[in-house]
Amino acid sequence: MKCERHDPRLLALALGLVATLCACQSKSGASDVLDPSAIAAPAGQAGAAAAPAQQASGQISGSSALASATSGGPTSAVAAKAQLTLGTGPTKVAMLLPLSAPGSTGENGRKMYDGARLAMADLGDKLLTLTIEDTRGDSGYAKDLAVKAITSGTAKAVIGPSELAAAQHLAKLSGSKRPPVLALADNFAGGPGVYSVRLSEADSAAAGAAAIASKGAKKFVLLVPAGADSSAIESRVANALSIYGATLAVTLPYSPTDGGAKVVSDMGSLVEAPDAVVVASGGGSPATVLAALKAKGIPGKTVTVIGTDRWLERPIDPLYEGAYIATLDESETGPIADRFKAAYKYQPDVNVAYAYDMVALSAGIASAAGPDGFNKQVLENTTGFRGSTGLFRFRSDGSSQRSMPFFRVEKGQLKLVEKQTSGF
Repeated sequence: MKCERHDPRLLALALGLVATLCACQSKSGASDVLDPSAIAAPAGQAGAAAAPAQQASGQISGSSALASATSGGPTSAVAAKAQLTLGTGPTKVAMLLPLSAPGSTGENGRKMYDGARLAMADLGDKLLTLTIEDTRGDSGYAKDLAVKAITSGTAKAVIGPSELAAAQHLAKLSGSKRPPVLALADNFAGGPGVYSVRLSEADSAAAGAAAIASKGAKKFVLLVPAGADSSAIESRVANALSIYGATLAVTLPYSPTDGGAKVVSDMGSLVEAPDAVVVASGGGSPATVLAALKAKGIPGKTVTVIGTDRWLERPIDPLYEGAYIATLDESETGPIADRFKAAYKYQPDVNVAYAYDMVALSAGIASAAGPDGFNKQVLENTTGFRGSTGLFRFRSDGSSQRSMPFFRVEKGQLKLVEKQTSGF
């Protein structure tokens, strides 16, 4: 792979592959953004030069409506129902998306499809054959498609599914020879060989706690909604704190019925003088918990409150004031945003970015290591990858770690404190 630098205006943001895959390293520890025109194609093929998304030269089977840019929104549900194949490369990758699902699920699936299209045009057209199947947003059907994909013997990697139950089912399956799965489900903990792609609440909470611990805080309390995700969040936060010699003094699961008021009351008798309180919210609002903390003078001069990215699924509440949150930086998508908007006539969001990154990662691995390069050594390298969602790496348990910006809520806005957390 060539490592010369080209005009940055011509760069299409892909993933910076690690030193073992590309010899040029950045100051951050992960290699720089790949220039599509600099990627070496497999022997006998032309280089994968960037092209406008509407002009990708790969075959597209299925509805022809998907071959053209949309006018002001993601691909239509009617057009999205067909099975699609993008690209003509020797490395076969399967992608499972809820293209025809109703509501926001389907809309997000179609945004991911458009992100994949852009990545194929930029990087993957001559490297990958990307087969995209519609899961319809049905967890059972998605599970069946995913099992078929990993047992077919043809796919070198599977991107998706986005249905949580289907991803969780795959994580329970045994077998060392199956292809890696890059799951797109929200709040998926991961499993061996089934990697969690999206930023989860556990990731955000751990990164925020680590950032405060790096400044000298030692004693932490975690308030977390009772349920299946609580243990994963607890484990991640505790591990992140241990790097800095800090401890999680107590974890207090709370019930949505009392909004956390009881555990806040109990906290004082269980922990003396904590330095920080991490508040996970799950799918609910943290407002009641924050109101109970505020009544006790928290946050204050001696106690910091750390929130999570899930707080930001709602408008910023005045009760968020003074809290710290580690979350993705939307400006990371800048290098692809303008070209995406020009091609598809709408502003890209995180769904676009995740899909782009996973297709770009697949293309980068195929280019640098060939079809058999999709292995644990490459995917679980400790240096990580840089994509349009920032710097991340996959762990052996299938979870992901992200180095992300750290913010403080001030006057209803996120004010940048650090450009990236120091988690790895």
